[in-house]
Amino acid sequence: MAIPGGGAHILVFPYPAQGHMLPLLDFTHQLVLRGLTITILVTPKNLPVVNPLLSRHPSIETLILPFPSHPSIPAGVENVKDLPSNSFRSMMTALRQLHDPLLHWFRSQPSPPSAIISDFFLGWTQHLASQLSIPRVVFSPSGAAFVSLINYLWLETPQRDDPNDPDFPISFPKIPDSPIYPWRQLSYVYRSYIPGDPEGALIRDDFLANIASWGIAFNSFSVLERQHLRHLEKDFGEDRVWAVGPLLPPDDDPTAPSERGGSTSVSAGGVISWLDNREDNSVVYVCFGSQAVLTNEQMEAMAVGLERSGVHFVWCVKEATVGHMAGKFSVVPAGFEGRVVGRGLVIRGWAPQVPILRHRAVGSFLTHCGWNSVLEGIVAGVPMLAWPMTADQFVDAKLLEEVGVGVKVCEGALTVPDSSVLAKAMAESVSGNWSKRVRAMQLQKAALESIMEDGSSSMDLDRLVEELSEL
Repeated sequence: MAIPGGGAHILVFPYPAQGHMLPLLDFTHQLVLRGLTITILVTPKNLPVVNPLLSRHPSIETLILPFPSHPSIPAGVENVKDLPSNSFRSMMTALRQLHDPLLHWFRSQPSPPSAIISDFFLGWTQHLASQLSIPRVVFSPSGAAFVSLINYLWLETPQRDDPNDPDFPISFPKIPDSPIYPWRQLSYVYRSYIPGDPEGALIRDDFLANIASWGIAFNSFSVLERQHLRHLEKDFGEDRVWAVGPLLPPDDDPTAPSERGGSTSVSAGGVISWLDNREDNSVVYVCFGSQAVLTNEQMEAMAVGLERSGVHFVWCVKEATVGHMAGKFSVVPAGFEGRVVGRGLVIRGWAPQVPILRHRAVGSFLTHCGWNSVLEGIVAGVPMLAWPMTADQFVDAKLLEEVGVGVKVCEGALTVPDSSVLAKAMAESVSGNWSKRVRAMQLQKAALESIMEDGSSSMDLDRLVEELSEL
């Protein structure tokens, strides 16, 4: 059903975590540009994340529903960033309580949405869509390779022969290249699943409902994940898988010089100005995303590796948050900054990652391999040193190695890296003849071509909008 004077009316429902919300909002921007009428569902304290998009597109309506109470979520908390790590289960369970208020809202509207686009962690919205006789499109903030594994896990529910063995191998014979992962590297949401547990049964139902949905849209592009995208058509149906990435923020021009960041560089202590005084491809950028926090032992190993490497570097240090014991995490070793003065820069807290990665001086990116960071590195044409820690990151790191733009230097959230290995890898990554850089530039070109007017991702976006408009 279309809204008079606008395109088809779509409800967009993000999952309240930074790495999930931001790409879905960038996707929503593209949908509005293509003429769709959008209502975004958000809880009150997540509205500030949506406000920049609302300012750009005043036509977007908001549906603000109170955040449901949950025994594991403190009152007033509405975003995963304010919870301890591994809190996804609690958030997923809490948000299920929005089913009835949302159903009531739909039935009270004179012109309700004709489709739902909701995050991968909101599988129950498929049941809502079925009740309303409208289609639901899954939005995945993770790549197709990871979703292939997740679908297999929840369909087949493999378990360990030895429940105490974290390294027990789990094989995936039905997906491309038949990978094998140790139990500890599987999604925490799956590893915490206990057959027969009521909450676990609901979460499994969420993921099975994803597979039953009308289709799935990925923040990815065909050249990067072609075989996994094609494989997923077996789960979702032919022409029901759309690769629409890399999704970029409004007004983002990936070919523009880093100076476009303007005041952003000032807010991060002049990091862009610091980079301006370095040679091309000479700096290692070290950052582990918005969630990962290093123990002091890991911090010490990283500092020693950086010091021994002799490279120029920017190290973004996330400060300890909820669930981290004071003084045990994120402490930069005493004297380190003095010993590397002029050669390295430590940023505490937020850093303007996209302008940093796109700066000509940055030659490599030491990353936890979160999907958003992976795509930002690819769009910047920067090869990556991979330290996957949790969630989809092990799959992402493997993909980076397979496509030739990354090499693994450590793995595991609690693993203390070998400083000598780090030092050698970082020094090699900014040397003039590192083969990964050539491949990174090739993949950057493919990524940018995919979002051009006749590119594969642009055509997938157009195809999806056309199908939604015909509902």
